[in-house]
Amino acid sequence: MRIAMIGGGYVGLVSAACFAEFGMHVSVVETNAKRLALLQSGRVPIYEPGLEAMLLAHRQTGRLVFGDDMTAAVQGAEAIFIAVGTPPRKGDGAADMCDVHRVARQIAQALTGYAVIVTKSTVPVGNSRRIAEIIREVRPDLEFDVASNPEFLREGKALDDFMHPERVIIGLDTKKKHYPTRAEEIMRRVYAALERSSVAFIFTSLETAELTKYASNSFLAIKISFINEMADLCEKLGANVQDLARGMGLDSRIGSQFLEPGPGYGGSCLPKDTLALSRIAQENNAICRLVEATVHVNEGRKASIAGRVIAACGGSVNGRVVAILGLTFKPGTDDMRESPAIPILHRLAEAGAVLQVYDPEGMQTAKAVLPEKILYCADAYTAVRGADALVVITDWEVFRTLSPQRLAQEMRVKLIVDLRNIFNPQIMRQEGFEYYSIGRPTDCLREEGFVESK
Repeated sequence: MRIAMIGGGYVGLVSAACFAEFGMHVSVVETNAKRLALLQSGRVPIYEPGLEAMLLAHRQTGRLVFGDDMTAAVQGAEAIFIAVGTPPRKGDGAADMCDVHRVARQIAQALTGYAVIVTKSTVPVGNSRRIAEIIREVRPDLEFDVASNPEFLREGKALDDFMHPERVIIGLDTKKKHYPTRAEEIMRRVYAALERSSVAFIFTSLETAELTKYASNSFLAIKISFINEMADLCEKLGANVQDLARGMGLDSRIGSQFLEPGPGYGGSCLPKDTLALSRIAQENNAICRLVEATVHVNEGRKASIAGRVIAACGGSVNGRVVAILGLTFKPGTDDMRESPAIPILHRLAEAGAVLQVYDPEGMQTAKAVLPEKILYCADAYTAVRGADALVVITDWEVFRTLSPQRLAQEMRVKLIVDLRNIFNPQIMRQEGFEYYSIGRPTDCLREEGFVESK
């Protein structure tokens, strides 16, 4: 089976690699010359564990090719996936559909036979039907169908999420009278490798599939903002947010995921999808106040975190060396989009701090969005050398194994602001550190949490 993937960004590359792993022949269209050159040379322009090896393997098998020729890519393709960006539109935060609509016109001009045009990009409700309208405007004679197939990929674990998903959602034009439709048959063949497993397949309307992606990400964002507010309350009341989160998470109706406090959520999905959903609701006179509040809570949290660091340093960081561990919005990626590190480091730099930073994968991408006067270090211990304070922003696993004794030796002042609760407070205080974390009492000596009775 032949498919085309329009867009060689994060979603497009992961999807293309995994479809090739399923045994399909995949043509990826990438119009960015620099990115295309990297892909054609066997390199990957993003960091995702395992992706480069999978792409290389299937370039060698011939099941995966990269180019910028739309006509060649869609020739003989039964399914054409649109996986271009839908960034927040300047002014109102709604998803910018310019690239999606441009690609739809190009597909219409290039197609010579029937295909299913599938939106992998996250698009506002109604845009799959809008894509169909655009194609009909360009080619009234063309036979085709549209589908919505939202992705649910976690950066750092994207290959596993694609190969072993919890569900596959496929939105189709339910106004079609005959079932199964040709589009459904093709989409079932696209995912035939997964239908043999226990994966839940949900076939629904175009609108429901589009909205499900926004609703899912917004709900996760709500959970993050909720536990962050509970962490602040714990600090006021002397409670422990980690114990609180365990107590909540053991309730199967709630679950433990996304109940880890921190400096606020970031990345390419949650910030833009919550903002886009709030705009969709406003435009349709169905205000989503919880989502709107979550957007405001998260922006406020990211803006206020630098104040916590400055307060921990006695009210001023002017001229002080502040070591930063972790820059990306989460571990396992080099993605700096909407990372909490951006407002934190800009505020600290404005306050006169001398910044020494280390991130295992994100330092190159960070340079474009962080203040100019930053020292990028080769490792964590180099970053903390001579520091007056250490701030943990991203919870990379390598940071959890750092030696407290070595940190104490390298730092000039033993002060840690742990925004991810990765260190044991008791051990840090035994080493003489003044230690601050999120949502844990300052005299917290116990890390095991409460004991469940049998």
